[in-house]
Amino acid sequence: MGKGGGCMPSKKRLPIDAPDHYPSEPDGASPNLIQSQLTTRNTTAPAQNNKTEAVKKLKIFIIFYSTYGHVEILARRIKKGVDSVDGVEGVLFRVPETLPKEALEQMKVPQKSNEVPVISTDDLVLADGFLFGFPTRFGSMAAQMKAFFDSTFHLWEQQRFAGVPAGFFVSTGTQGGGQETTAWTAITQLVHHGMIYVPIGYTFGAGMFDMDSLQGGSPYGAGVFSGDGSRKPSETELALAEHQGKYMATVIKRFAHPNDGGN
Repeated sequence: MGKGGGCMPSKKRLPIDAPDHYPSEPDGASPNLIQSQLTTRNTTAPAQNNKTEAVKKLKIFIIFYSTYGHVEILARRIKKGVDSVDGVEGVLFRVPETLPKEALEQMKVPQKSNEVPVISTDDLVLADGFLFGFPTRFGSMAAQMKAFFDSTFHLWEQQRFAGVPAGFFVSTGTQGGGQETTAWTAITQLVHHGMIYVPIGYTFGAGMFDMDSLQGGSPYGAGVFSGDGSRKPSETELALAEHQGKYMATVIKRFAHPNDGGN
């Protein structure tokens, strides 16, 4: 899955919450699939009592790259946390693959499900917030995610994401493989877009201080240790991912409705 203490390639499939078979994914995004997930970006309209009320749900785009499935499992658990907050919805997207089919076959990478559409940069403006997930490569984000950020140049020119909240979640192969540095080095992408970085800090509470079991995650965001690719995410890692989704949804509501405290 990675190199240098990051995620390591493995012939073993991830055995948790992943389907036994992934159907072939069509090249590029599926417009119908994307449109089925999206409506217009949240807007507000004045009510007769001079307050504003949300017309549509706030949307957090959970955009990820997952080689062997670990990051996708976190993404799905994060969505569960987002969806638990009234008025906020998590929407899952993949970033485009950049490796040729032959390379993926050599790496024993399973085919991706077409259930989750590939994101288009033009769809990004429909989001009210972002959570980006990716495996590590030598302590920083995988090239596929970096290529995706590079493709947002035209939106950077217009500073379309200035003031939009965003956060990260990651996967690494080892304990010292970059649970913190992978998120830390990704912050530059948000800074240049003018986004507001939202870490989870220690809001997960006692679970972040447990020293009795192996667990990924950090104050920067949720995380999983993948080992050789066959290790299952622990329940603590999954619970932290769900917490991050719920926490981010609460922050997004606070930004959208500052006068009601985000409730």
